[in-house]
Amino acid sequence: MVTGASSGIGEATARLLRTRGWDVVAVARRADRLEQLEIETGAVAFAADLTNQTDVDALADWLSSSGPVHALVQVAGGARGTDRVEDGRAEDWQWMFDVNVLSAQRLVAALLPQLREAAASTGHADTLFVTSTAAESPYPGGAGYNATKAGEAMLAHVLRLELNGEPIRVIEVAPGMVYTPEFTLNRLAGDQNAAERVYEGVENPLVAEDVADVIAYALNAPGHVNLDLITMRPVAQSAQHLLARGPLTVRPSADPA
Repeated sequence: MVTGASSGIGEATARLLRTRGWDVVAVARRADRLEQLEIETGAVAFAADLTNQTDVDALADWLSSSGPVHALVQVAGGARGTDRVEDGRAEDWQWMFDVNVLSAQRLVAALLPQLREAAASTGHADTLFVTSTAAESPYPGGAGYNATKAGEAMLAHVLRLELNGEPIRVIEVAPGMVYTPEFTLNRLAGDQNAAERVYEGVENPLVAEDVADVIAYALNAPGHVNLDLITMRPVAQSAQHLLARGPLTVRPSADPA
């Protein structure tokens, strides 16, 4: 099951897993986009708002009738605003906690019995969280997103400890700069010019398909191999705060003489 499957990394992951032989349940709020994905890939669409417990319960009930869940891939999430802490809007922070942390907890609680069923029959099962390098490195204007992605990452870390002794892998993929059509635009309240400036001059930022490829690799690794944390960035982004704008070029070597 892949969440956030109506766009960006979630959609790319659902598409790629279908080509790798997985049966995929694609989950997101936007039913129209999921229906198109279903037509194009054969993934099964299920529209749900994962911040709503009733929707999560309905999803879990539906999945229980279709067989065990072998992998839960949690991509859904998002950011709102780039305010300083003192200027932050509580409603933006609340929304980020709902979509990045509480939704993840709801899904784990609802689907862990089905992951256990799958692990008992096939040897292992997976739950994978797409967090962010923002979970690891703070930056001005990122406090709300930093806090919520760090919360999601800590949820994954604790879950791995709590599941010790069970054949259920807990995997975290933490991307840096990823160019997707919606993420930054939504964060910046629809300001297209501001969104384009974020990526201006950056040679080859990651794209959704890059992250999907890493997700698929982690899921298809031998069952005894757990990739606890995969941090991935474009080469142009050496750290959260250090981003090269302009062509990547090789510096001349120093003259040994």
